[in-house]
Amino acid sequence: MNMQGLLLSGSGSSSGSMGVVTIVYLVLIFAFFYFFLIRPGKKEQKEKEALLSTLEIGDSVLTSSGFYGVVIDVTDDTVIVEFGNNKNCRIPMQKAAIVQIEKPEQSVAADDSAKASAADGGKADKKEKKGLFRK
Repeated sequence: MNMQGLLLSGSGSSSGSMGVVTIVYLVLIFAFFYFFLIRPGKKEQKEKEALLSTLEIGDSVLTSSGFYGVVIDVTDDTVIVEFGNNKNCRIPMQKAAIVQIEKPEQSVAADDSAKASAADGGKADKKEKKGLFRK
């Protein structure tokens, strides 16, 4: 028999339906990877770019290595961060190494709320804090 005879035989119809099922499975796997891996990664990257675009001099930052510092200078892709009380400890680093930014206004508001809770004797915070080891 030649190739045309094998292709025109009855066994070709069952392999055709198997091909459609395989294609459907591949599409479902691709959709799963897109919606659960690729799309959230892009969303997180956009959020980080938006965070870094708001970076200004005087902001308190947390670096990816876990150091807290204050931004002294900002350029296109690098920042100079001052660490600790020692004014001579200034390190240039990439913007990508910044994980969290706290604006000076946010820290003032947090300090004010901490002072208010201290004036209450901490009673308001005790009601809000519920955890495994707190009553």
